[in-house]
Amino acid sequence: MTSQSRIAFTAAAVATLAALSAAEAQQTVPKPETSGYVEANGVNYWYEIRGKGEPVLLLHGGLFTTELFGPVLTKLAETRRVIGVHLHGHGRTELGTRKINLVDIGRDLGVVLTKLGLRQVDVMGYSFGGGAAFQLAAQHPEMVRRLVLVSTPYAQNGFFPEMLPQQAAVGAAMADAMKETPMYKSYVAVAPKPQDFPRLLDAMGEYMRQPYDWSATVKQLTMPVMLVYGDADMIRPEHIISFYHLLGGGLKDAGWMRENMSRNRLAIVPDLTHYEIGAAPILATTVLPFLNGESGSKSLGEREKK
Repeated sequence: MTSQSRIAFTAAAVATLAALSAAEAQQTVPKPETSGYVEANGVNYWYEIRGKGEPVLLLHGGLFTTELFGPVLTKLAETRRVIGVHLHGHGRTELGTRKINLVDIGRDLGVVLTKLGLRQVDVMGYSFGGGAAFQLAAQHPEMVRRLVLVSTPYAQNGFFPEMLPQQAAVGAAMADAMKETPMYKSYVAVAPKPQDFPRLLDAMGEYMRQPYDWSATVKQLTMPVMLVYGDADMIRPEHIISFYHLLGGGLKDAGWMRENMSRNRLAIVPDLTHYEIGAAPILATTVLPFLNGESGSKSLGEREKK
């Protein structure tokens, strides 16, 4: 495949991703009750707060914004105080001159939470936002009560091999081909500098071309973690299971009385791909029991006592 055809193919794939996700997110989300900017390490992060209840930090995917969670955001805000942050270079958060890097973003988010007066929150991140959530939890474990990672790998090799050249091709050359996509339209509607969209594509492509492996850090996470994937995700099933194993889950039978039950959770949601899961209504109902510290399951022994 030539470089030009690869760019065209990747642009088409990204456009499809945007169309599918935006279609799921058409449900009107509630307007934020509070919003504004918080400066962290030279980046002015935009935040929006919706709903009341225990706080949950909600982090969007790459080239997305919080609003594109659609019905998931709406459902969470019914019982939770949802803090949505536009990640570095995305939406209302200006790209500036600093390179995009999830380790840096994780550090920044700790500053954002502190400045918002939030000592501890639950955190849920999707895809690129999942990487940011992971880094926040690793760097500031005292600030994260529970962590949900949606369609998130812990290493670059977690993606199916054919995805890597597509990710590597992301760059400014795709900008014109994306002008009719919801990603581009939502960006230029709110970005401080709409003309930065090609620069954002370059910055995201540069970051995605860098190999990474956070497996050692996975073992150091101290809070309960839930992993959520579609059964047709772009993350390899073997990698998903490896992630769960690193967290201590799926290593042995849970036991008659659930005595060997891991505190961490794994959900494989049927009939969903990586591209739709972030705005799929079932995502909210899947993660809420975990975020609320609930378990609807009783051991066989408990049921027999009735």
